[in-house]
Amino acid sequence: MEADRQTHREGVVWETLRRVAGELDRLGVAYAVVGGIALQQYGLLRSTQDVDILIDSDASLKRIHDGLVGHGYAPKTAGSRHLRDEITRVRIEFLIAGEFPGDGRPKPVQFANPRSVAWATEDGLSFVNLHTLIEMKLASAMSAPQRIKDRSDVLELIHLLQLKQDFSDRLNPYVRDEFRSLVSLPPPSEPD
Repeated sequence: MEADRQTHREGVVWETLRRVAGELDRLGVAYAVVGGIALQQYGLLRSTQDVDILIDSDASLKRIHDGLVGHGYAPKTAGSRHLRDEITRVRIEFLIAGEFPGDGRPKPVQFANPRSVAWATEDGLSFVNLHTLIEMKLASAMSAPQRIKDRSDVLELIHLLQLKQDFSDRLNPYVRDEFRSLVSLPPPSEPD
């Protein structure tokens, strides 16, 4: 049922997103939603069990923990940077600008400052822009092959949004060839 509700921007994951986004606004922390919910925002029907949020710094993470832990949120585990919504039990995972997707090792694609890659929806939620989301997912899949879902997410976005080869011009050179190889794949065929 949760997966069905997510297709309508409802359910506990979206409820958690709206609540934590309001708290981040109250704390003055710039953010961009990434991960499964960002894919849903772009129209991909994919369920998720957590909220992934890009923030700008360790200082912002400290401000988040200082302001939220014990007030409806708790660390996912002792010492974790990630939180759990105590009402919905949904995980909130934080990515910090300057870190690296996938294996965490240095590469040409880093998590960007949300101030430079976010756009706001009509209801005030901040999402990562499409080309940054694709860069993050491809860099993750290229450096951590076990994250194969990141690659397939990009393939599904390509077909859903009818992205063409020239979209790669917006992407970091590190991921361009991978994007172009995915664009060249035919859409999945549906059995009759």
